[in-house]
Amino acid sequence: MRGTDAWRDAPVVHTVRLYGLVAAGGFRRFSTYRAATAAGVFTNTVFGFILAYTFVALWHERPQLGGYDQAQALTFVWVGQALLAPAALLGFGFQEELQERIRSGDVAVDLYRPADLQLWWCAHDLGRAAFQLLGRGVVPMAVGALAFELALPAAAGTWLLFLLAVTLGCLVSFAIRYLVGLAAFWLLDGQGINLLNSLVAMLLSGTLLPLTVFPGAFGDIAQALPWAAMLQVPADVLLGRHTGAGVAGALAFQAAWAVALLAAGRALQSVATRRVVVQGG
Repeated sequence: MRGTDAWRDAPVVHTVRLYGLVAAGGFRRFSTYRAATAAGVFTNTVFGFILAYTFVALWHERPQLGGYDQAQALTFVWVGQALLAPAALLGFGFQEELQERIRSGDVAVDLYRPADLQLWWCAHDLGRAAFQLLGRGVVPMAVGALAFELALPAAAGTWLLFLLAVTLGCLVSFAIRYLVGLAAFWLLDGQGINLLNSLVAMLLSGTLLPLTVFPGAFGDIAQALPWAAMLQVPADVLLGRHTGAGVAGALAFQAAWAVALLAAGRALQSVATRRVVVQGG
């Protein structure tokens, strides 16, 4: 399809500008939902307090559970609340809109635009993530820091590495949800796979508990899966649990999953657009 390949022929500057504008549009789009943003901040903060006091009780009984002390565990809680929306830790996001466009047939219009379908949605989702990090991430983290003793780093370099890890985690999250969205080319109803993705993301990203708490082989496998790149790795980078070559290894882990999953999405997109069997269109 022309929309799948046209981006390769465009000048680099034009391509960067195009997807930069798409990302900016995603940022502006979500910035208009002020009431939803305020409600999200409130919800994240309340849920953060519930989790925090649960963690206080757990770490009172097991002071080094999962290899964290209590301050580190509470930091993990509030990092999770800060990243809940930006990294889509509950698995929800643009894929539902993409699935609806596939079912309605509107995706055929998308494929004929002079832009790549995957890059378009990726840029849009990164713009959304940037707004959500500022709009819904900063306040819960600040409230948590005021209410509890957190193990936050003083070094600016650690925060920069954390932001890089968050960006890579958002890319991994996008790549997973893009694969889920493309499933609508074959499924009559995407609700089932969306719910499954939500449950898996919530469990295996570390949203409920750090993955290091999980025992034995299950914990090792969970930390090797891509969902760990969405929260577990960024939180550990912020906490300084990776030092020296360990930081590079953690970031490489995220980058490798991002590349692999984006490549899988591109391959599935190629198969889907060759079929162009649009359900309902």
